[in-house]
Amino acid sequence: GGPFEERFLDFVFQPIKGADGVVTAIFVQGVDVTERVLADGALRESEAKYRELFEELTTTNRLKDEFLATLAHELRNPLAPIRNALALQRMAPDKPAVIASTREIMQRQVEQMVRLIDDLLDVSRVTRGVVELRREHLSLAASVSNALETSRPLIEQSGHKVSVVLPAEELLVEADATRLVQVLANLLNNAAKFTPHGGELRIELSRLGSEAVVAVRDNGIGIPRDMLHRVFEMFTQVDRSHATLGGGLGIGLTLVRKLVELHGGSVEAMSEGSGLGSEFRVYLPLASPAAPQDGTRAMQAPAEAHAAGLCIVVADDNEDAAHSLAMILELSGHRMLVALDGERALAIGREFRPDVMLVDIAMPRLDGHEVARAIRAEEWGKAVLLIAVSGWAQEKEQMKSRDAGFDLHLVKPVRPEDLQALLDQRFGVGPGGRGPR
Repeated sequence: GGPFEERFLDFVFQPIKGADGVVTAIFVQGVDVTERVLADGALRESEAKYRELFEELTTTNRLKDEFLATLAHELRNPLAPIRNALALQRMAPDKPAVIASTREIMQRQVEQMVRLIDDLLDVSRVTRGVVELRREHLSLAASVSNALETSRPLIEQSGHKVSVVLPAEELLVEADATRLVQVLANLLNNAAKFTPHGGELRIELSRLGSEAVVAVRDNGIGIPRDMLHRVFEMFTQVDRSHATLGGGLGIGLTLVRKLVELHGGSVEAMSEGSGLGSEFRVYLPLASPAAPQDGTRAMQAPAEAHAAGLCIVVADDNEDAAHSLAMILELSGHRMLVALDGERALAIGREFRPDVMLVDIAMPRLDGHEVARAIRAEEWGKAVLLIAVSGWAQEKEQMKSRDAGFDLHLVKPVRPEDLQALLDQRFGVGPGGRGPR
């Protein structure tokens, strides 16, 4: 090699003795072991990287196991009061007070389960990059107001006081209205859950250069300083000893960070430590000056009258789901027909020619996609409003529904009031609309 190239030598020393056994000289031989030393070093470096990777995978696997255990715990929590409420209704079917109370219990707990599952699906969609933002120019103050309305039940249940501080100027951002409210509501829910009863929450809007800042503060349990950089990581929960206050899956803040970053913004967490409260700040780029200055969304006027007297088919192989939804819509004045498999759904459709068909995808005999294609192939089926109702929420599943001929793809569980609003919008009595059949 070159004159300054580093080489590694291994020396062998061999004594040379005379006839009387006395050492008279030493033979020294140098062996070039550079390649072997470098190979050993590379091996040691590989071993170090392997150990680091193994420790990282071990930690991730442990966090995953903890997350799955937490998921099971959080899903079982709502099931217990639901089961108890059902038992109470069986024991006291003639007591209106018991029925009303247990109905409220079940509604609260079902909504809690829906929120958990929605968060899981949202994190999955955002992580896989399949979330498409519908950007528009929004008033940040209006988004905060909507988020407060979303989080109000939890805040009131916890007995918290909320204060809102707004700047003198209107702050406009270009964002997806639904996702922005989701971000802010998640932060409010997080503050409410991890603040003891009767706490104080504060939301403050401000401007920092070319960015709008939303700060959500609380006087709750706080965050240890060594955890501040990890609270946005998937599966991370700060301290399980606080589960009695909040609980949750540890994915809400992960979702917040990912959605904010999709909007070109950032989020940070601050806390002086355990018991000293927390603050989360969201930074979003301000909309360009050319944006409309009212900052409000175009809201569609509600229908003048409810959709009434529609002929609706509910097709679902889950008998309880089918009949309960049919009963709800029947109470709204619609004529309801129920099918528990795909062939029966198609036969009922051909016989009664309904206005609307709510069709489950995974059904025996004919699945929902086959039912939709068969309906659209017939003359009467071209005008029917076809709505897929499925537990699958992925974009590819929604595309399959559209390709099969469905007008809409709704994800279970469908809120009855949302479904009624949809029917009002489509069939409401008014100019260009029509009344009962």
